[in-house]
Amino acid sequence: MFFVEIYEPVARIILANPKRRNALSLQVMQELTAALRELGNNQNVGAIVIASEGSAFSAGHDLAEMVDRSAGFYTQLFGACTELMQTIHNVPQPVIAEVAGVATAAGCQLVAACDLAVASAQATFATPGVRIGLFCSTPMVPISRAVGRKRAMQMLLTGEAISATTAAEWGLVNRVVEPQELRSATDELTAKITCFSSDTIARGKQAFYRQLDCGEPEAYELTGAVMAANAASDDAQEGMDAFLAKRPPAWSKPSSERH
Repeated sequence: MFFVEIYEPVARIILANPKRRNALSLQVMQELTAALRELGNNQNVGAIVIASEGSAFSAGHDLAEMVDRSAGFYTQLFGACTELMQTIHNVPQPVIAEVAGVATAAGCQLVAACDLAVASAQATFATPGVRIGLFCSTPMVPISRAVGRKRAMQMLLTGEAISATTAAEWGLVNRVVEPQELRSATDELTAKITCFSSDTIARGKQAFYRQLDCGEPEAYELTGAVMAANAASDDAQEGMDAFLAKRPPAWSKPSSERH
């Protein structure tokens, strides 16, 4: 259960099932994926925030729907989870996690999969699946890429929670603020992003995730081609001209005015 609010150029997806600790059921994940794709196609949206209601950002998968199910259901469930996380990377806009509370298992995976994350000082993060005999194998994918091997294995093998401060030190989140400052800190971050060319942001985000899976020579080949195409674009030409002329750039499609 969630709802979407749009304050152009920012869209906010609010996880809104606090009684279930914002669990990521199969239906919720499928609907989140659809909502992200719809927002991704909305040219009036320059950034997407995923936030929550209640004491938990998300406690992960809904264990109540995972008991005594068929192998086919589990395949479908974790396939939907993978599709959700990959959709976050595939939409052109930056996706920012606004973490007010507990983020565990697939909820922690959701934070790690987002492009950026701002957390309340009261937030905690954990991959506790080992404690119930269900190792957090899919959460380890974005988490290990965010915090590194040893720290990820510590989280995965012990199931112990880390604080927001530790999460920031490890690279799981970008910034930690007091609870009452969380929304304003997120707004400040989105304002910094959406003042730039949306075309440039989209090109850069796509290239970032593509080069991560490449060796260094292949990464340079890929990003060199991206930069060459970017340099020839209208917005890059405008940006360079504006810099040389010492004037503000007039982007062809600024996030707040795209059609």
